[in-house]
Amino acid sequence: MVKQTGKGRYGEVWMGKWREEKVAVKVFFATEEASWLKETKIYETVLLRHENILGFIAADIKCTGTLTELYLITDYHEHGSLYDYLKTTPLDTKAMLNLAYSSASGLCHLHMEIFGTQVKPAIAHRDLKSKNILVKKDGTCCIADLGLAVKWFSDKNGVDVPPKKLVGTKRYMAPEVLDKRLNRNRFQSYLMADMYSFGLILWEVARRCVSEGIVDKYQLPYHDLLPTDPSCKDMWEIVCRKKLRPALPSRWRSDECLRQMEKLMTECWAHDPASRLTALRVKKTLAKMMESRDITI
Repeated sequence: MVKQTGKGRYGEVWMGKWREEKVAVKVFFATEEASWLKETKIYETVLLRHENILGFIAADIKCTGTLTELYLITDYHEHGSLYDYLKTTPLDTKAMLNLAYSSASGLCHLHMEIFGTQVKPAIAHRDLKSKNILVKKDGTCCIADLGLAVKWFSDKNGVDVPPKKLVGTKRYMAPEVLDKRLNRNRFQSYLMADMYSFGLILWEVARRCVSEGIVDKYQLPYHDLLPTDPSCKDMWEIVCRKKLRPALPSRWRSDECLRQMEKLMTECWAHDPASRLTALRVKKTLAKMMESRDITI
């Protein structure tokens, strides 16, 4: 263990060394064994490995007599989270599309069920936000923090979701989660709730893209409508009752790429889950936008 880089509700995150390589080590509190086990099981899912999903290395338990430490060891990305990266880094069109496309690509792989000699279940993240996406050295992203994710095999009727009703980060919760209308027995509902959160992430990314020499300061979604730590009631009031969404800068309309991004995000955060785009559709649209600008994927 070299140095602590972060702290979360389940424990701490450290940068460590393993075989002379830097690794990230998530250390769970001993009381959070169930969370550690759940996240480990998700990362060990067959066929989950993908360049846009955080690379899993190992899980381990270390007992030092009185203290039990639960480790989750993954690849280390020094840029940190997308949230940290956007706060300090203005983007050009290429950088914006790289971040958006790679995130959509990781989400698409997570959401997809793969059939073959082995089957990869479809997985819903349930806590998508810019703090749970990491930026790699090459300016692409990978999806991390799968502790709240749920798996679904199509041959299994029903969804194995723990009874706790509200999970995730309030600011990114879909309207149907906030007003408790989400159909808990239908797996598609969880995927569509992820897509709402993804729309907000696209908004965070697009604001940091320079157009006409202008770039907006980084802000969290709904920054102008909500307190720093909003309650579920605050969120419900804005998202469900008033049906408000993050403000769209007027400068986007005079930039073809940002106009397309605006269309994408608004179709992801539609109030009705059935009208939202799927991760695959978002990925394909972003791939087309990159091709038309000769950006290699």
